[in-house]
Amino acid sequence: MTRKLSLAVAAGMMLLGTAASAETLKIGLADDPDVLDPDQSRTFVGRIVYTALCDKLVDIDPELNFVPQLATAWEWSDGGKTLTMKLRDGVTFHDGEAFDAAAVKYNIERSKTLPESRRKSEVKSITGVEVVDPLTVKFTLAAPDATLMATLSDRAGMMVSPKAAEAAGAGLGANLVCSGPYKFVERVQQDRIVLEKFPAYWNAGAFHFDEVIYRTIPDSTVRLANLQAGDLDMIERLSPPDIPTVKGDDKLQVVDVVGLGYQGITINNANGERAKTPLGQDPRVRKALELSIDRAALNQVVFDGAHLPGNQFVSPQSQFYNKAAPVPERDVAKAKALLKEAGAEGFSFEMQFPNNPDMTRAAQVIQAMAAEAGFDIKLRATEFATMLKEQSAGNYQASEVGWSGRVDPDGNIHSFATCKGGINDSKYCNPEVDKLLDGARQTNDIAERKKLYASAIEILDRDRPIIYLYHPKWIWALSSKLKGYKPYPDAMIRIEGMQKAS
Repeated sequence: MTRKLSLAVAAGMMLLGTAASAETLKIGLADDPDVLDPDQSRTFVGRIVYTALCDKLVDIDPELNFVPQLATAWEWSDGGKTLTMKLRDGVTFHDGEAFDAAAVKYNIERSKTLPESRRKSEVKSITGVEVVDPLTVKFTLAAPDATLMATLSDRAGMMVSPKAAEAAGAGLGANLVCSGPYKFVERVQQDRIVLEKFPAYWNAGAFHFDEVIYRTIPDSTVRLANLQAGDLDMIERLSPPDIPTVKGDDKLQVVDVVGLGYQGITINNANGERAKTPLGQDPRVRKALELSIDRAALNQVVFDGAHLPGNQFVSPQSQFYNKAAPVPERDVAKAKALLKEAGAEGFSFEMQFPNNPDMTRAAQVIQAMAAEAGFDIKLRATEFATMLKEQSAGNYQASEVGWSGRVDPDGNIHSFATCKGGINDSKYCNPEVDKLLDGARQTNDIAERKKLYASAIEILDRDRPIIYLYHPKWIWALSSKLKGYKPYPDAMIRIEGMQKAS
């Protein structure tokens, strides 16, 4: 009896030791993700969570080269109209179902046909998906698509379990089943998302945390305080004014990288009744608003000069930037003249913005600058995912909102500016822009793509459905004990290889 009791105690101590050695990675997010379904979602922070939850057909490396993930090799044929992919063997979804070519076919067709899918325009070029054998899939395209690899390295390339998706339909986001290194455990809206390590993952040895918890903390000051207190291991989007504080703390470290995206003001052009304002209907009023804003001063005052002022969907550092349409200088007199010409002097409109300190300061600076030109901007702070819902529904006049950016320039513009774009919340529609942006998808000739984008930029610079303001630098703060984090320009937090020093 005594020996049995001793063995039981020893076994209990071993279990306690195992629990004590289990490691959790706690990450502070600036926003709460929207629905966790790759076909339906659109938030930046949602993509951060997917990086641990959902493998894609291909990924990128820090130099933006495409690298294998669920697809191990690929080949183009038929003049760029056929893409054949070899798939990784031995991969399973979190529900135990096998990943294979049939699953790829199901996922692409779901992206194309699910009524709620926001990926439809991204996979529009795919006309057929053929299962060649269990580990070979062939995509047939209507025309060559220079953007397809970038598309498959993002949400449209994330593979969900067909069995789970069929059972849940549009409700898959309540319990997402993918094949990534971590599987879904629970979500408390506006608070946390909890994932646990998936033992059957094909590369499980490269992941050293048993659990990952994402905490939603919109206030950057509170987010940093949680990191300083040890309640978080890392935070994304450190506020630039806080960089000296973190650098002065030997328990913390700063990591940064120039990003691929932009921040701007999206204007409701034709999305319901709230578009029927001088701002929504008259490009002269939108031009006046742009001319009232000093981008360099905005960047300096709010972000300590950390970001890069810009006026296009790609940054001035991009090879696709149209130098013939440079960042305009602030011109209050011209802005006033345009408002007078449009009969919109003293025009008042509402601008919504995410309810975090940096975006609040930016909105207030924009409000003050625009007031000098004769605009009366009413500010409305909104939780981020809710703000995006309002945009989709047309319940807004203007939104101070950004985009995290994509490897291919198409990912920064096509879904936002084409008539049927999946994230075109302004409902801006110009068939000539559609023609140019579709054309840029259908050629791999860089010079030709530059020419097509330059022409599109000229039209967009005139119509101005989005007033681009700056291109953010991504800044993270981490515990000094956290090792192995590699920053990527897409700002995704890849957990592979990360671990805590003892």
